This record gives sequence, structure tokens and C-alpha cells, in this order.
Amino acid sequence: MSVPSTARVVIIGGGIVGVSTLYHLAKDGWSDCVLLEKNELTAGSTWHAAGNCPNFAMSFGVMNMQRYGLELYRGLADEVDYPINYHVTGSVRLAHTHERMMEFEHAATMARHMGLQMDVCTPEELLQHYPFMELHDLEGGLWDPLDGDIDPAQVTQALAKGARANGAKILRFTPATGVRRENGEWIVETEKGEIRCEYVVNAAGYYAPRVGEWFIPYGGRPVPAAVMSHQYFLTEPVPEIAEWSERNGRKLPLMRDVDTSYYLRQETTGFNLGPYERNCQAAWIRPEDPMPDDFSFQLYPDDLDRLEWYIEDAMARVPLLGTQGVSRNINGPIPYAPDGLPMVGPMPGVPNAFEAHSFTFGIAQGGGAGKVAAEWIMYGQTEWDMWSCDPRRYTDYTDNQYCIDKAMEVYGHEYAMHFPHHTWPAGRDRKQSAVHAKVLELGGQMGVYNGWERANWFAKPGDDTSEEATQTWTRSGPWEPRVREECEAVRDHVGVLDLPGFSRFSLSGDDAAEWLRGRITGALPKVGRMNLVYFADERGRILTEMSVLRHGDDDFTLITAAAAQWHDFEVLKFNLADGLTLSDQTRELTTLIVSGPKSRDLFEQIAEADLSLGWLTHQNAVVAGKDAMLVRVSFAGELGWEVHASFEDMPTIYAAILDAGAKPFGMYALNSLRLEKGYRAWKGDLSTDYTLLEGGLDRFVRLDKPQDFPGKAALMNEKQQGSTRRFVTMIIDAGDCDAPYMSAVMRGDDLVGEITSGGWGYRVNASIGLGIVRSDLAEPGTELEVEIYGKRCKATVQPDAPLWDPENERIRA
Repeated sequence: MSVPSTARVVIIGGGIVGVSTLYHLAKDGWSDCVLLEKNELTAGSTWHAAGNCPNFAMSFGVMNMQRYGLELYRGLADEVDYPINYHVTGSVRLAHTHERMMEFEHAATMARHMGLQMDVCTPEELLQHYPFMELHDLEGGLWDPLDGDIDPAQVTQALAKGARANGAKILRFTPATGVRRENGEWIVETEKGEIRCEYVVNAAGYYAPRVGEWFIPYGGRPVPAAVMSHQYFLTEPVPEIAEWSERNGRKLPLMRDVDTSYYLRQETTGFNLGPYERNCQAAWIRPEDPMPDDFSFQLYPDDLDRLEWYIEDAMARVPLLGTQGVSRNINGPIPYAPDGLPMVGPMPGVPNAFEAHSFTFGIAQGGGAGKVAAEWIMYGQTEWDMWSCDPRRYTDYTDNQYCIDKAMEVYGHEYAMHFPHHTWPAGRDRKQSAVHAKVLELGGQMGVYNGWERANWFAKPGDDTSEEATQTWTRSGPWEPRVREECEAVRDHVGVLDLPGFSRFSLSGDDAAEWLRGRITGALPKVGRMNLVYFADERGRILTEMSVLRHGDDDFTLITAAAAQWHDFEVLKFNLADGLTLSDQTRELTTLIVSGPKSRDLFEQIAEADLSLGWLTHQNAVVAGKDAMLVRVSFAGELGWEVHASFEDMPTIYAAILDAGAKPFGMYALNSLRLEKGYRAWKGDLSTDYTLLEGGLDRFVRLDKPQDFPGKAALMNEKQQGSTRRFVTMIIDAGDCDAPYMSAVMRGDDLVGEITSGGWGYRVNASIGLGIVRSDLAEPGTELEVEIYGKRCKATVQPDAPLWDPENERIRA
């Protein structure tokens, strides 16, 4: 097939994800699309993939992708008339501990939001599903009836057939060799000719970093990914398995011993064992062993020695595994992002370029990934909030060594539980505040926020600060009394939080104010003041939240969450009007939060400023002899100021604030304090899964203003029709554990909503749940139940006001 001179979309990479993206584009009417593959389809990680297909995931977005993809696969063979060996066998996941059982309970709850049924089982119930296992050391497990395995090559070819049937083109043995930008379009270069296109997609699998280099001159960055060597092996036929399959007319369910870290499934009439070993191996990381230009349909040499412990454990669990020898070993490359989740979405910094790569479970996720990528390209938004997979979640700290260290950590803990108070040790200290050493000296126990080190809590001598102490789902731990003390200090006296990494943008130019009014849903502050503004997508859903500080008629600072840095900069950048100037100043200034009823007294000692200025004002000031900006606002819900100053001056300011009596507090305390005020957190309470009206942000929406901001028509329609869901604050009789994200809110047997964030409020002495419920259940006093790790807990809807200081008298003092 000849190379066309033009196309609407060019996809680089012919694995399952690239082909699925092409399939979804063509099926939705974008037939003028081309996929380029340097070898044959599936030549990368797809061809040697095991092909396991779970619904299970602890990321709600990833579970949605997998759920959709498996539904697609179950009907794909008939749809495109292409045979696929797809075995829906069900699966058991084994739990050795109570903590693992709690994780399974929450996964089953999340699955129920999607109409999936997963059953938490006793050991004896597991044996009914999988009769050949030994039950030693088991607490129980999880049964997913829709798990199974699929032939990777067949499902990819079926998607390719569907794409071609809808008019798309696939060019095999046609490697892309580069890209360039001309007149607002992309030119994709190949040895057979050039293709001019509107959009381009990097779906190059473990070659994605190499393809990503082509885009760096156009605003791109090095792709944050590494390659891991993953092994699994197949055994000779096992007569007992053959007899069981013959008798039952199906394959054995897939088994995962997640605490030991392997999967075991039936392969024809033998076994397929695939461990994720702690002593894992990253690939192509040494100068003497670079990534080859072409590794199509190739494998690494066998290295079974490093799997020995896992093999022995698996044979003890399923003795039949040890009765036959190994028939074949597969040791191949798999791409890993630093958190183990894929990258699907806009390419950071680059217009009309997208990414769909770094899939460690590409077969299970490929079907859904194609849908998500196609939606990004066609509509600029996705059905489900997919921040967990958005490439912009990584910014400027992901150097090559970071990617290798994190990939090794994630691979070796592939099935690890992600406890709420646990932090992972690899890849730390990439970005430190100006007072980092002092924070550590004070006992700061650090967490990572967009690469920035921030204190989560402050330990005292004798506190258990071991990693083991954090491996719990409960709120109690060494941090709990310290967080309480920190919250009480902010309530009764004054606290200080070192907060580096606030995303900070400067916007100026003629008519900057009018341009902003046309982008946000509400109003701008007056000069010298600040307020919150919201950006909606075309559906009226919550795209992001920013604090706007107005310095002049057309001179603004916009501040947003650390994690939102690249995402929110692009919300502004790619819609910016001609003549306006936008710059990222995140690295130029840093921030302290000083909050509490004694905060004014503190600043009277060390600041030259007008401390009588009211709430939501800002001013240039001198603090401890250093220039700073004081912003009269408090995410903690008490009288307070933010102090914005240069990195060079902040150590002096921080020392003066501590000397004046402020107690350091951390992010855990801040989270508790903001929950009591009902302040929303980005990508939990504030996500594109909800409209602004559903999210209770009505006061930030002005439908009568003349500007036609994105989402205005959708919000007007929702206002007329009425919202079916509403944001609420609930007090929960929660016991030892607070409600995690996506806990089910129940009314009898009906699933009526979900928790978007939860935690303990130390000022109100109660467990708080922020969430979305059916509109008719949003009335104060309504009694509901929240399912927390399998336990139904009474929840009462509260009035639509902060739980703490509902009239904001303390903030305005």
C-alpha cells in the first residue's frame, strides 16, 4: 500500500493500543486515519504478552478502561467476523492478610459502580472455584467471574480488520523516521514518503521515548518511561488439568497470589506462571547495552534463576505445577511508567499531539485505551475522568534514573497495596523546598507532590517512623496523635505549613481580563483582591479550579494545585488570545501557609503590612526583613495568610515565623482541616466526572454573563432540567477507617452515590465524607450508609455549609 500524502490522524505504532485507537477513530467516523508500523502488527510487547484480562484495578479510571475493553472483546469476533481465542474463565485473587481482604472489599465496591460483580470469598469458597489449590496461610480472596485470557495477536488483528472495514489504513513495514511542524500541521516522515496530518499519536510502546524525542523541538519533553524484563513460562501438559477441563468443558480460572506476587493460569492443558519478582531487571539501561533500533519479535535470554523463590511458592500452593517440566520460557520487554499506569492523552507541551503508550497490561487495557485516546483526539475530552493516565501528571522531575528506579520499584511491587499513609522510597528528593533541611530537623515525615517534598506530618522523638507502621488502612498510627496536635494548634493558636510547588502562572496583556471572563464560569476579582474561578469543559464538567489574584486591570497571577501544573498551564496556553503573555513562575516563588487565631498577632511581630485588610485580599509586604506577598486566604479554615516569597528569602521568613511561636503542620493536617470546611480537592472532588452544578459550585457559575464560556450551554440546560446528582457533606459513623475514594453510598439495597474524599475532622471530632449522591437524597438529615472496606456505616447528610465555622467568622476575623 502506498503512503498517502495526507491524513487526519497518523498513529505511530502497531501494537494493540495503536490499533485499538485506529479502530475507535474509524468506527466513530474518522476514517481518514493512518497507522504506521515498522514491522508487522504486534511486533513489540503485544506479541509476547500473556494476554490476561482482568477487570480488577485500584484506579477507578483504569478499571473503567479494562471493564470497557473486556466488554468490547466479548463481542468483537462476531462484530468483525474474525476468530479470537478468548477464554472467560473467571479468576481468584488470594489474600494472606486481613489488610488484603480489606483491599478486595474496596475493589468490589468500585466494581459495583460499573455494574460489575466481584465476590469476596472465604478460603473454602475459593476452593470451590479452584479445586487444585492448597489453603495454607489464606485469609480469603476475591472472585471475578469475567476475568480470563485472550490471544493478543488475534484480538489485535480483529481490531485491525474492524478499522480497515471502516476506511482506516494500516501501513506495515513502514517505519516513521521523524516529524516536523509546518503551518499548524504535522508532517510525519517515513522512508516511503511524507504524510501531512492534523493530529499525530505516539503509540510506540517501549520505543515511545525514542519517538518522543522527535517532538522536543516543538515543546515536548523526554518521555518518562523505562523498560522492564518480564518472564513467564509454560509447562508441559498436566494430565489432571486436561481431565478437569474435559469434564467441565472449560479452562481453570486464573489464579493470582498477589501477596506472593505471581499469576498462574491454564495454558492449553498445562500451566502458565508469571511472577513479578523483587529482584527484577530493567532493560537497556547501560551504555554497553543500548536499546536496539529494531527488537521486533525478539526475546531476552532465559533468566529463570531469579524466579526460583516464586516458583517454589507457587508449587506449594498448586502442587500440580511441580509435576511437569518447563516447555518454554518467554522473557520480553514491557514498558513501565514511573507509577506503573499507562500514558493516554495529550502530549505535554505539544499542540495536536497525543500519547498512548507505556502499558504494562496492554492487552487488558488496550480496548479501553483506544476509546480514551480517540475521544481525546476527536473531542478534546473523555467520557471518564482519566487523570490517573494523563501524561501531564509527570512534569520536570522525571529524569532517566528516576524512571528506572520507579519502574523497578513498581514492577517488584506490582500487586502491592497502596495504603493511604504509605509513601514509596524510590525516586525521592527530586525537588526540595528552600527550608527542606529545617523541616526534616523538626521531624517532618515527607511525601511527594508533583516531585516536591512536603511534610505529611511531624514526628516527635520515639515515634515509629518505619515503613511498616504505615501499612494499614486505618487512620490510627504514629501520625494520628501528631496530626491531632497539629490541627489543634491551627485551631487554637497558629501553625505554619511549608508548601513548595504551588503551580503559579502570570497572565497579562491588553484585554487579559476579558479573555479570562470568556474562559471561566464565574466572575473575576477586583484589583487588589482574589477569588476562586472554575474552568468547565464543553459538557459543563469541572475541568479545573484556580485562585486568581488581580494586580491590575489586565495583570493576574493564577495559582493552582502542584499536580495540575502542566495540565492547567495548557488549559490556558492552548486557548490563549493573541497579544497576551503567559508564563510559568512555579520555580520562582515558594509559599508558606500561616493559619490560626493568633496569626495576626504573629505577623504584627515580624511583618510590615496592613493586617487589617480583609479576607481575599493580597498585598506586597516585608516579612522578617524580606520582600513577600501576603495573601489573606486560608485553606485550613482559620484566620490566616499565605506568604509568597523567593526561594532565597524563605529560610529567613520561615525561621522568624517559627521563632514567633508557630507550630509546623503537615499535609495530613491540612487535608483534615479542608474537609471540615468542605473545600474540594482537585481530581477527587473536582473532576470531569461531575458538572459544576452537580459538584455544588453553583455560586461560581454566572449563566447571565454575556461571555459564552465553554460549557455554558450545557450548564444552562442542566439548570433548566435539574441536576440528577448533588454534592453533599456527610458525617459517617466510620469506626477505625475513614471512607476512601469511590466508597459506595447506599440507600437500602440501592447504590445512590460515591465518596469523593474522606477523612477525620479533629475540630469537629467526626469522620467526614464528601461525595455525590442522588439529588433527592441531598436534603440535610437524610440518613444513608457508606460502605467502607466491606462494612456498612451510617452516614447523615449535613447542611450545605462548612461543618466548622459555617459562617466563616473565624476566617474573616
